[in-house]
Amino acid sequence: MRDYHAHSNYSDGRLLVEMLGAAESAGLEGIGIADHCNVSAEAPFRQFTREFGFNLDLTYERRREAIESMRERYDIDIYDAVEMDYRPADEAEIAAFLDEADFDYAIGSVHTVEQRNLHDERYFGEKSQADREAVIDTYVDRLVSLIDSELFEIAAHLDLPQRNEALRGLFTDDHYHRIGEALEASRTVTELNAGRYHEDYGEFHPGPEFREVLSNYDVTFVRGSDAHVPESVVANNEALGESIVELPAASLSV
Repeated sequence: MRDYHAHSNYSDGRLLVEMLGAAESAGLEGIGIADHCNVSAEAPFRQFTREFGFNLDLTYERRREAIESMRERYDIDIYDAVEMDYRPADEAEIAAFLDEADFDYAIGSVHTVEQRNLHDERYFGEKSQADREAVIDTYVDRLVSLIDSELFEIAAHLDLPQRNEALRGLFTDDHYHRIGEALEASRTVTELNAGRYHEDYGEFHPGPEFREVLSNYDVTFVRGSDAHVPESVVANNEALGESIVELPAASLSV
């Protein structure tokens, strides 16, 4: 009953106090506040962080002070974590920042291909079938590199492009096996992620077919609500609790 992936007002979530209160109300033993962070030096990503306020690289010490001040107020373990955007070209910057910040743990995520967020249905929907398949190939290459790097304790939402209708259904068994092999060979674990479960997508990450493939590998899962609002902390963890039995018992770490 520990949720390792939630967000706060230090990126694109609601107030920290609201998220912690919801976690306590949900009966969780622990909650990981893993706000978004991007440390790429490339101009499009720096512009994105300025415009959307994803500045945890500048504010993590302030957030850490806030977490420390709230530990006695809530009867729950609070983890000081981060969700880092990953691209192979940024590994040196990511490693330096993680070494400096010394979070309780780090989540690694591939959110972009071609410098576009993978939720962008208009951009990816205008591509040909072959080009969209190439996007998934690139995504899987980057995800495997993320896992191989062992910069992160957790690899997030393994099949994130499935949320985008323009990219949905383009993963193959070969993709799933590549990711499973990488996870089995790495100390990196992954998560059963309920982000957008209650929205249009309606599935966990990884999806059922992907989980079936991963059952052939020694892969460890943790729970991740990917909640951005208090209501999702409660609802997503309830859904995860009901579905956790779908995972091979030996692969679940809560």
